[in-house]
Amino acid sequence: MISTPFPLEATPTEAQAAIRDEFAFFGDWSERYQYLIDLGRKLPDLPAEWKTEEHRLRGCQSLVWIVADGDAGKLDFHAISDSAIVSGLVYLALRVYSGRSAEEIVSTDASYIADIGLAKHLSPTRSNGLTALLGFIRGQAEEALLAQRQ
Repeated sequence: MISTPFPLEATPTEAQAAIRDEFAFFGDWSERYQYLIDLGRKLPDLPAEWKTEEHRLRGCQSLVWIVADGDAGKLDFHAISDSAIVSGLVYLALRVYSGRSAEEIVSTDASYIADIGLAKHLSPTRSNGLTALLGFIRGQAEEALLAQRQ
């Protein structure tokens, strides 16, 4: 697997608080969109062999590839999009959830989305894609917990 820069903070709660603080710094949504684009540029690229239909996120209009690695003790997610803004949304989700235990993932709501006003400023297709991304992450965590219990 490739290395991942996540987690940046010790807990998902701390990651969401940091995201809230960073977005509060910007005065308007044009600045926040630019920040999202800048965050997306920080994602490591995926190997070409991962950019396949098998790893493509369904439910997103943009092309998003995501690969999960690990078990219930720690799940890492590697993802990227062909869209600059969507890559920024991916970065935020991975910042909260990647490198965490499956239990942490399923017990953490993505409150940062509403807290920073993101839900109000996304197009319906981007909002659907973000929902699909968060659903994939949660689904992988649920599967890991189930496998652990068996």
